[in-house]
Amino acid sequence: MAPTWLASQPACFKPPVLPSNPGFCAAAATSDTVSGIFGPVGAVPPVVPPLVRNLHEYHDRRARLIASLPPNSAVLLPSAEIQFKSGAVFHAFRQETAFLYLTGFCEPESLALLVKTDNDYVFHLWCRPKNPKQEQWYGPWSGVDAARDVWNADEAGDIGRVEYELGKALRDVTRIYTDAEITKHGSPAEVACMRRAGQASGRALTNAMRQSWRYEKDLASFLEYEYHKAGLEGSAYIPVVAGGQKALLIHYVLNNGHLNEDEFVLVDAGGEYGTYITDITRTWPVNGKFTPAQKDLYEAVLSAQRHSISLCRENAGMTLDKLHSVTETSLRDNLRQLGFDVGGNRMDTLFPHHVGHYIGLDVHDVPGYSRGTALREGHCITIEPGVYVPDDDSWPEAFRGMGIRIEDSIAVGEEHPHVLTTEAVKEVVDIEALRDS
Repeated sequence: MAPTWLASQPACFKPPVLPSNPGFCAAAATSDTVSGIFGPVGAVPPVVPPLVRNLHEYHDRRARLIASLPPNSAVLLPSAEIQFKSGAVFHAFRQETAFLYLTGFCEPESLALLVKTDNDYVFHLWCRPKNPKQEQWYGPWSGVDAARDVWNADEAGDIGRVEYELGKALRDVTRIYTDAEITKHGSPAEVACMRRAGQASGRALTNAMRQSWRYEKDLASFLEYEYHKAGLEGSAYIPVVAGGQKALLIHYVLNNGHLNEDEFVLVDAGGEYGTYITDITRTWPVNGKFTPAQKDLYEAVLSAQRHSISLCRENAGMTLDKLHSVTETSLRDNLRQLGFDVGGNRMDTLFPHHVGHYIGLDVHDVPGYSRGTALREGHCITIEPGVYVPDDDSWPEAFRGMGIRIEDSIAVGEEHPHVLTTEAVKEVVDIEALRDS
């Protein structure tokens, strides 16, 4: 029977729940044994994610996936390709999410195949063979032996021969899954990586608030530097650094404007660690001191965020959609007290986006995973209420042109939320105190 090719099968992709092991997020393995496989002992090994110290994490993910598949099934996943900015100028390589999640292998020109057997699975990995001449130009890569000996492939081969070998590997397969959607119930190892990213990114934002900035680009550059200095891999996404009314533009990323002392600056930024991301937004006065109107509107948003974060626990029985409704109600009540007319659909103007999304290996993790899913321990999400007041006479004069968003990354717990980004200060008194220290 010929294989049946399916576009996707979201229900099959459920990561395991593993015991806590902070060692999963230690630095990449650099032992003599591993370095010797990649090249001469002491040579710089290829890029590997922090979870590589315990490859059981990836084995357990594959085993959990395979156990949910019907007999005679296989999962076929290509790696990402190198993307070019212009001509021969390429972007930094970023592995395809599902491929990375199931293998940990961070190299292009690769193909992973998982074939279900009677009681187990066979993990095939095709990749580039070692090539000293090419590696002199582009840096070291793993090679076929390391695919087997380090990355635990049961069968490893040269990607240049995959067209001859793939058919044999699929000989008894009748159904092939080619597009994995991974449900987002994070293991302790994943949460630990996001916590490290959140901690370092939060400290970077707090350090930014201590200083006076004249240009958006300078602030953005400072954050990137702080991420690298703290051991992160850099920005998880292009940041938003929006001064004044540009904060009304939800995904403003030009970051090339002047910052005025009497206005807010809204910064939506975060770093990544082991390809796991954090997502934070903070809004503060450029001069470090809130005016009465700025403080009133800011507190309206912060109060709503605090309340919604308190519900990020499994025993609250919430979903992201329910949290959005709760947040919008809080914002409506708070804004009404400030003199806003929030009748009809006017909240759609003031609060035009959802309160949160799932996070993990991607900033919006995973596309298609429903916001109506009940939140369980291990889910990682954002809570990001915002208010964006157009500069027209439909709104109270004191607040016109202000844009405020406050966002944290949260790991849902059984009885309590775990804020992964708590180092980024957000109370008015704390923000103002930074310039006094």
